[in-house]
Amino acid sequence: MITGIWHGKINRQKAEVKIIQNGDSLTGTSYYYESANNYRRYSIKGYFDQRTNTTVWWDDHLIEEKSGRFSMNIPGKIPMLSQADFNCPGGSKMMLDGTVSDRETVAKTLGEVHLDKTGRTIFEDEWDFVIENYTTGANDPDIIDSIAAIAFIPPPTIKKSETTTIPTENKTEVVYTPPVVVEKKQGPVKTTAITAPLTIKEKFVSREKKFIKEIPVAGDSIELKFYDNAEIDGDSISLFINEKLVFEHVRLAATAYIYKIAVTDLKDTTELVMVAENLGKIPPNTSYMVAMVDGVKYDAYLASTEGSSGMIRLVKSKTMKAIETKKEN
Repeated sequence: MITGIWHGKINRQKAEVKIIQNGDSLTGTSYYYESANNYRRYSIKGYFDQRTNTTVWWDDHLIEEKSGRFSMNIPGKIPMLSQADFNCPGGSKMMLDGTVSDRETVAKTLGEVHLDKTGRTIFEDEWDFVIENYTTGANDPDIIDSIAAIAFIPPPTIKKSETTTIPTENKTEVVYTPPVVVEKKQGPVKTTAITAPLTIKEKFVSREKKFIKEIPVAGDSIELKFYDNAEIDGDSISLFINEKLVFEHVRLAATAYIYKIAVTDLKDTTELVMVAENLGKIPPNTSYMVAMVDGVKYDAYLASTEGSSGMIRLVKSKTMKAIETKKEN
């Protein structure tokens, strides 16, 4: 299980990463530290590909930074993106090994990732409850989203107490000013109410369908191939055919995801709608689709956002409909 507490080094810096799997995505927090009193803490986002055991996460928002009394620097100055293989070499040992880059310049590798899964934490926070109870109910998306709403808000800073000396005629009076809590501005989570995320079918119904292309139908079957059109950044899609969900949670990659359709199962006009489950790291979610129809290749670029979905029409020709009618008779 990828969910848990991970200790080790990221780009030669000591790190503790708490990873929580939420559907096909990852959330949690990362600490870059020299000690328990000298660290930077980020909220993280990412994804886990169970087919390849590839784990990708990046530092999303800086939540907290704290320096020790004698510390000159705080680790974790640069937000980073980590890509690692999830390895289980034997026994209970689990490791994440890979590379790390600057989050803003992903193509440039800065160093390596070496983390081991552990049951202990240096930094106690809200995610500990989810990790400890993940297999007994805390893996519920509503619970994870609720914890995120709390965990991603920066803690308040406390202004130190002060004493003021006020001279009088006969003596010096010392006046004590109690510590004052100064609330920081709320971080990335700005909603006050937690709502359940939309289901795939709700996303399909609520989003506008944008017509992209019409493809003529012939032969016995159609083979559809879906690729990520841009940088491989975690785009995940679902496909609806004539308003029916045919697959979901497909991670787009450089290797094609293949889906075949029997022509006899299609209507005279069939609508294929690609719905983005997420937008990856680089919006929008763009799929390159190749359709092989009776030996002829057709392609299309399907862009999907939080407000719209790409749609293709498969249309049977008059000849095709006549052949099917003859077979039926």
